[in-house]
Amino acid sequence: MWAFFGLFYDNSSYNSHRKTLEGKSVLNVTVAVNRQFKNQQGQIDTDFVLCTLWNRAADNTEKYCRKGSVIGVTGRIQTRFYENETGKRTYVTEVVAENVRFLDSKPPEETRKEAIEIPF
Repeated sequence: MWAFFGLFYDNSSYNSHRKTLEGKSVLNVTVAVNRQFKNQQGQIDTDFVLCTLWNRAADNTEKYCRKGSVIGVTGRIQTRFYENETGKRTYVTEVVAENVRFLDSKPPEETRKEAIEIPF
């Protein structure tokens, strides 16, 4: 199990909310995670972690999170590949979320719901 928290990063080229043929919701997001140490130049580096969320976690994250929202994610790391337009094999490593927790203070009144932790 892998756990981290970071800022919801709006990378429109990767973020996509859709339904599978079976009717399940899936959301691909990018989460910006600061490293715990400084690099040689004294700067804190940031990693951009690709995450796949399913079902209620996908629906609620799409509904309540915006760029800059702080979220916590637990899940498993998965590596997969596909062939791109030129026929070259492309590898993708991502976190398949099992739990998403919204860590910001209360959302605006019009979008507030009861559950803060969303099980997978």
